[in-house]
Amino acid sequence: MQDFVPSQAPIELRRRWQADGLWSDDTFPAVVARGLVGNRAGRARVLSAVRPYDGTLGALGDQAALLAGLLAARGIGAGDVVAFQLPNWPEAASTFYGLLQLGAVVVPIVHIYGHREVGHILRQSRARMLLTADRFGSHDYLLELDRAGPLPDLELVVVVDAHGAFPAPDVETLTWNDVLAADTSLERVATVDPDAPALVCYTSGTTSDAKGVVHTHRTFLAELRQGAALRARTPDVAMTKVVGGLSAAPVGHVAGMLSLFGPVVAASGLNLLDRWDPGLVLRTMAADHLTSGSGATYFLTSLIEHPDFDPAVHAPLMARVGLGGAPIPAEVARRATELGISLTRSYGSTEHPSITGSGHDEPEAVRLYTDGPPLPGVDIRLVDEDGRDVPVGTPGEVLSRGPERFVGYVDPTLTAASIDAEGWFATGDVGVLDERGNLSITDRKKDIIIRGGENISAAEVEDMMLARSDVLEVAVVAAPDARYGEHACAFVRVSDAGSQFGLDELRQQLEHTGLARQKWPEDLRFVDDFPRTPSGKVQKHVLRAQLRDEAG
Repeated sequence: MQDFVPSQAPIELRRRWQADGLWSDDTFPAVVARGLVGNRAGRARVLSAVRPYDGTLGALGDQAALLAGLLAARGIGAGDVVAFQLPNWPEAASTFYGLLQLGAVVVPIVHIYGHREVGHILRQSRARMLLTADRFGSHDYLLELDRAGPLPDLELVVVVDAHGAFPAPDVETLTWNDVLAADTSLERVATVDPDAPALVCYTSGTTSDAKGVVHTHRTFLAELRQGAALRARTPDVAMTKVVGGLSAAPVGHVAGMLSLFGPVVAASGLNLLDRWDPGLVLRTMAADHLTSGSGATYFLTSLIEHPDFDPAVHAPLMARVGLGGAPIPAEVARRATELGISLTRSYGSTEHPSITGSGHDEPEAVRLYTDGPPLPGVDIRLVDEDGRDVPVGTPGEVLSRGPERFVGYVDPTLTAASIDAEGWFATGDVGVLDERGNLSITDRKKDIIIRGGENISAAEVEDMMLARSDVLEVAVVAAPDARYGEHACAFVRVSDAGSQFGLDELRQQLEHTGLARQKWPEDLRFVDDFPRTPSGKVQKHVLRAQLRDEAG
């Protein structure tokens, strides 16, 4: 990250955030080290069919120190870029804690990403090292890495649960057992600049390739403070990030990373699942009295619709639930209210994780039907196409700035296009403010689909589909989905009616390209032409509206 040039907020804002206690000079190496020492006896467990774990945070911390010591002995340290792609396994927690104490710039990769995404991330971030799994489910990570293309900066790969030969002999390879057998434990955590890059989180957006979002120690620690402040308004809400107190959000995603911070910043337990299993979650909630957290709407609906859901047992443990990523469907709100479950909405992104949010002490109209007011230290503006502020009640693009806003993309051209000199980040989302300052997101300029809380780039899917010779034009948009909130729907114009194809054929093609399965279209429509602007641009909002009307 030596060539990265951050987009810093104006000095008056920085001073205000520090004066208000939203920023400090603390850093992740110090925070994580203190938390691991202070919560050594804290319970840590992973519910998994392949790598179950039930132990202590102290044991995971010891493994983190071994990993950090091994890397330090090999010349990897503060400021070096290190990536990891692991399911929600104990090694993922140890890896995260170890890399942060080392002062490395950590690049988490969602474990379901395929070779195309992984190759792009490793090349753009210039990661010196990768920690990955051998296999998980249908994923063969080593084969995917071999298919990722040239990786000139990669020097070392550490493989968890390795069963076979590594397919790239020109890269040094170690196993997790080699880490555990290391004789050098990290003796002293790194001293780093709080304004230095700490995390590079890759997210899909308007571009075909995932974008590298750079957070510093200050910005991401500010996000932890925002979350703690919001939870303090409802003390009985668990620290974890997913309904049920068990986090199945991938640790390569911001939501999953936040679950790893709970034990070290709030002395809570660590509870991970490597696969979301509603029945298992319900059983564990009842057995261990785990309370609710937050996540995508799908996690809530999958629990209350499950045949094992017992309102008398489970509803009291889910009394406070925070949802994000999409509006709450009216039927979900009705059912939750009948069960005595209080729901709240919030709004943010990988770039600016906490922009608005409501507490459970707010009126139902605010909690259920708006995304809440700006959080402490956060400023928002709504502007028209010419950048002029719009009045209350008028839709406009949301601009935000605040202590947890990222400092730029790895690609400087994207940074210049999205952050101005006054620190305003153009989110690409469209919203409306009411008279009391509550924001409601109504649409997106960004061309993304949010499926179960995961961003899908429509442009990326379109690029893969256009590789077919019979496809003349394609538009991928978000369709309402009762289970996941949204899914990808592809509208296609083909060369002739006889060349229409089915979903199975399309999925075979996309699997061959390496596109992750959750990004595949789940609906396929053939059209003679598209609704267009006078300049010929496809009007995707018309297609989205058509799908919403069909869904009722």
